[in-house]
Amino acid sequence: MPTRAAFIGLGSNLGDPEQQIRNALSKVEAFPRTQIKAISRFYRSAPMGPSDQPDYCNAACAVETELEPMTLLQALIEVERAAGRLRGPERWGPRLIDLDLLHVEGRALDEPGLTLPHRGIAQRNFVLLPLSEVAPQLQISGVGNVADAAEKIGRIGLSAWFDAG
Repeated sequence: MPTRAAFIGLGSNLGDPEQQIRNALSKVEAFPRTQIKAISRFYRSAPMGPSDQPDYCNAACAVETELEPMTLLQALIEVERAAGRLRGPERWGPRLIDLDLLHVEGRALDEPGLTLPHRGIAQRNFVLLPLSEVAPQLQISGVGNVADAAEKIGRIGLSAWFDAG
């Protein structure tokens, strides 16, 4: 099977968020026929939605994988479940871990449970900035060049995780 570049957004705001992300990255590295190629710095961002929750720790990683997008997504959901996250009807609530499949090179999908590229990429600086660190030249349909999009959206509300804590 051919390998493809895939890009994952990671976030956490419960427990020890930095450690939650590190644990999730360790699990992603253990996926079959998958290798992490780059990991962004960790960023602090205000939560989307209800403001009565802790700030998020956000990051992104680039992987090379032979897994099909839906298989990769299911593996990410299993990592979330194993960490104690149950996906419920509440959007943008506090999370132990949130793993989003953002983009898979050469694949555009709009299926139940999976849209590629991820619908929220272009509007979220806490996604674009980390993604621009791991793949600055990446071109995404509807977004364009990731580094340019990250520069355009700006850094308001973002800070380095270790500086703000």
